[in-house]
Amino acid sequence: MFECVINISEGRDAAKLAAFELVGGESLRDAHRDPSHHRSVFTLINHPEPLLRDVRALISSAVDNLTLDAHDGVHPRLGVVDVVPFVALSSEQTARAVTLRDETAHWMAHELGVSTFLYGPLTNGSIRTLPEIRRRALKDLVPDFVAPHPLAHAGVCAVGQREMLVAWNIWIEGATLVDAQRIARSLRSSTVRALGLAVTGAVQVSCNLIDVRASRPSEIFDAVSALLSAQARIIRCELVGLAPRSLLEHEDPARWAQLDLSADQTIEARLGR
Repeated sequence: MFECVINISEGRDAAKLAAFELVGGESLRDAHRDPSHHRSVFTLINHPEPLLRDVRALISSAVDNLTLDAHDGVHPRLGVVDVVPFVALSSEQTARAVTLRDETAHWMAHELGVSTFLYGPLTNGSIRTLPEIRRRALKDLVPDFVAPHPLAHAGVCAVGQREMLVAWNIWIEGATLVDAQRIARSLRSSTVRALGLAVTGAVQVSCNLIDVRASRPSEIFDAVSALLSAQARIIRCELVGLAPRSLLEHEDPARWAQLDLSADQTIEARLGR
């Protein structure tokens, strides 16, 4: 089976988001919305054929119903469908995940009118990262698949193949955006990506744990706590989407609530395993 985590540049219109959930079909396992980011994350998991069917239905609906005009969320974005990564749930299926990525990127450009950038392994043997696309897109990096008739309202999209990652945020009260950005820089490593963002009534350190075997939320929580001033405090944590059960197995259950982790929010639980 394969996971596809579709990031949409809409986090406020409840009716539109409910409609996207419906077209996600039987593959939809989780939907997470964030009005401050003005972004939603839809996690789809299935075998290749039904997965592609539902992925295409959700992407098409988003392109038809959303626009980048006047979009004001705090999270960086390239398009109304911003990021579409494919993940093989079995390491033996990585090559197939790359194929699913390439088929989807080509389809988006030539059928929907949305030019696409690839990340993950490329045909020249190199590895392109999502942060690289965000830095270089439409500057010195051209799309891998160029739409013959691009839709201006939809922007462009990054379509990738990657390993399992966990998106996880820390909300902080009594700190400034400069503080959050400083903390995010201190957390960044080969296994953790982090951004400092201003959100409603607080600031946030938004993290991607790109190696779930090496990055534990409790360790990041404690590192952030140690960097806060006496006037600041962590008010909550937030898991975005789903996590593998193995992440919970390496955390003290007494801290799960503090870290916003739960057995129900695992991939295995949503697949009934």
